[in-house]
Amino acid sequence: MSQQLFDLTGKVALVTGATHGLGMAMTVALARAGATVVVNDTLQEKLDAAVVKYAEQGVKAHAYRFDVTKESEVVPALDLMEKEVGPIHILVNNAGIIRRIPIVDMAVEEYELVLKVDLTGPFVMGKNVAKRMIARGNGGKIINICSMMSELGRETVSAYASAKGGLKMLTRSMATEWAKYNIQANGIGPGYFATEQTAPIRENGHPFNEFILKRTPAARWGVPEDLAGPAVFLASDASNFVNGHVLYVDGGILATLGKAMNE
Repeated sequence: MSQQLFDLTGKVALVTGATHGLGMAMTVALARAGATVVVNDTLQEKLDAAVVKYAEQGVKAHAYRFDVTKESEVVPALDLMEKEVGPIHILVNNAGIIRRIPIVDMAVEEYELVLKVDLTGPFVMGKNVAKRMIARGNGGKIINICSMMSELGRETVSAYASAKGGLKMLTRSMATEWAKYNIQANGIGPGYFATEQTAPIRENGHPFNEFILKRTPAARWGVPEDLAGPAVFLASDASNFVNGHVLYVDGGILATLGKAMNE
């Protein structure tokens, strides 16, 4: 298979919320595949720090401050990006939040906030980027960052699971409506990854660390670089007939019930 299938030279990729962690890893991967990359956040100081971190990895990132849930901010930001960087060929809806609160203790406002960022945000971004892709007539790629919680429930993450389950179905709806315009909409569902946020629960002897190592057939946590290949694949011509799919990058967790108690 020709490497040209995975070449993103001449493409502009917008990755929302990519100031750290998994979003940054995917953005670096897209850049190294040839794409011009754009990142966003709601805080300018986070964007400024991220641009420096990208530069340290040899990547020039264009940064724009706006709220993905507010169409009144998204539309002018996209207008400015098109003028200063170029039209968006690849959109990665990565921005998201989580609140770990039991259902009976969660305020309605907290529940709605998670849904707004994690589900309404991708709707607003996808709608407005796809409009421009359709008008240009040369297709495009939309990648929604889903989760294993798009398939599974877990204690204290009801809002997050609701949003990510909805995002899976939004992805399928995008694929259904926009396939005729040569737009592919797919998702990536990360499993449990080694990031700064998970560092405290990955210490040897921590019960959750032991649980994940036993629950995952690969017997390890994912590392951010594990998302590089899936991101480039779904952003490239190699996935031109892949649509409405969620690619779970989870070390096999969703494929198994787990080990028997005596193993």
